[in-house]
Amino acid sequence: MSVEGLGGTVSSPRTAPLRLALPSDGELHQPSLDFLGACGLPVERASLRRYTAALGSVADTVALLQRAADIPSKVEEGSADLGIVGLDRYLESRVEEGDSLVLLEDLAFGRCELVIAVPDLWVDVVSTRDLADLAVEFREAGRELRIATKYPRLVQRYLYAQGVNYFTLVLSSGTLEAAPAMGYADLIADLSASGATLRENGLKTLEDGSVLTSQACLIGNRRFLALDEAKLEGTRAVLERMEAHLRAQNFCSITANVQGSSPEAVAAHIVERGELAGVRGPTLASVFTPASGGWYAATIVVERKRLLEAVEHLRRLGGNGITVSSPTYLFHDDCEAYRRLESALSKE
Repeated sequence: MSVEGLGGTVSSPRTAPLRLALPSDGELHQPSLDFLGACGLPVERASLRRYTAALGSVADTVALLQRAADIPSKVEEGSADLGIVGLDRYLESRVEEGDSLVLLEDLAFGRCELVIAVPDLWVDVVSTRDLADLAVEFREAGRELRIATKYPRLVQRYLYAQGVNYFTLVLSSGTLEAAPAMGYADLIADLSASGATLRENGLKTLEDGSVLTSQACLIGNRRFLALDEAKLEGTRAVLERMEAHLRAQNFCSITANVQGSSPEAVAAHIVERGELAGVRGPTLASVFTPASGGWYAATIVVERKRLLEAVEHLRRLGGNGITVSSPTYLFHDDCEAYRRLESALSKE
């Protein structure tokens, strides 16, 4: 078994390839492909009619295009080793004490909320406490409050925790926003990205009606990964790239030409603002220039939210020719996601 550099190819003899299930439909399909491409893991599909593809940069790995709704069960049963799926879908369908687990909880796309929404006409119902009172009134009148949803487990657990004890869940696979108007439910619990569709259909979200904040996540089958060291190494290569790419989105690299008597003197001035001095401190290199005095190219990697602060800091030190770039990856000394996976496997 051998693992060449992260920029190269992971090569390990296996009895079967590492299998990554990807959504073939729905809102996560194209974003999943785009995300993998940005991570340096392009999905190389010979034809749109083919439901298998190679995963670039990781040998002996195959991408399986699957219905989004099937991915949690495919990973749980072991017909896929890894899978990209919405956290909401995974938590709703996961097997308690099963073999699947979340490896990366937030892939930074597919963001939405599972919310409780009631008709605008219910002017006195603004919180789950109000909903609990209304549920009691409905029961005393001889019927249960009806809630249309595609997420019965998550919604039931949430409502019970909020003290809403009397209701009936109406399962539906279609468009839920019309349920109250059509009369087969009194309110809904559904995913919402902006709330615009709810408002257009005469619905409002309860003040404390957020059941879950969801986004795309990476899941894996702990049992099958533990049985195959080569698959585990392939999983590590995937996790390394994904984690480093996600971390890099929050940082930028800034380089400025700064004059000083020595690199140590320039560095000392930069680190006066420790929060703007870079991840571990500045990197300096001599600039060969006909101008008098020593000039150095100082590079720092800082949080993107501190970009302008860092630029002003370098300017005050006499910095000029300031350039900013976005790193594709930012690796730490270890892969946190892989260490979490190792910890989970050691408990088996």
